[in-house]
Amino acid sequence: MADSKSAPQFKKCKQKDVQAIKALFLEHFGDAKTELIYHNLYELLVCVMLSAQCTDKRVNIVTPALFRAYPNVASLAGADIEEIKGFIKSVSFFNNKAKHLHAMANQVMRDFNGQIPTTQEQLKSLAGVGQKTANVVLIEFFEQNYMAVDTHVFRVSHRLGLSGAKSALETEKELTKLFKTQLSTLHQAFVLFGRYTCKALKPMCESCFVSAFCQNKCNFKPT
Repeated sequence: MADSKSAPQFKKCKQKDVQAIKALFLEHFGDAKTELIYHNLYELLVCVMLSAQCTDKRVNIVTPALFRAYPNVASLAGADIEEIKGFIKSVSFFNNKAKHLHAMANQVMRDFNGQIPTTQEQLKSLAGVGQKTANVVLIEFFEQNYMAVDTHVFRVSHRLGLSGAKSALETEKELTKLFKTQLSTLHQAFVLFGRYTCKALKPMCESCFVSAFCQNKCNFKPT
């Protein structure tokens, strides 16, 4: 159990600070986009499914060969699962992900006439696609007003006092209620900010543009 004295006590962010934080993120990351490399909705869905608990960099390494072998959902549906595993074996949890990719493709062929569905509920009906994956696809491809919470969004939102929720889904609800609009851009902004600035172990507090709102400043030791 963590020492309560060593962890900053959570204090809910004030509404005026929420708006200030939102404005700063939109100023610094107004054109934020995913770092996953894709060319169509099918490729994006596959990339996002592979990126669960894995880096975008690693996904981008394996997908070119994967998409050459299976350029569309029909070819993926007809693939051998063991062959799919061979293409993605350097990705975390590749056994389960190969099974999910194959099952997802077959569902799309069977239930959606070979077209990747474009609503949250339809996407969530696919094997291996939870709410976060569905939201990321809708955010990136259609710029729909959704928030998705991965490890970076979770960390940043908690350090800034935007959420005290224990789960990703509850954090998503809180951020959606707080920000209301421009959620797709804010999601991508939080991801990039958490990946390169507000890192888990060595946050770059000296270059943080929202440091005035941070509740985790004890991590910053100037050199």
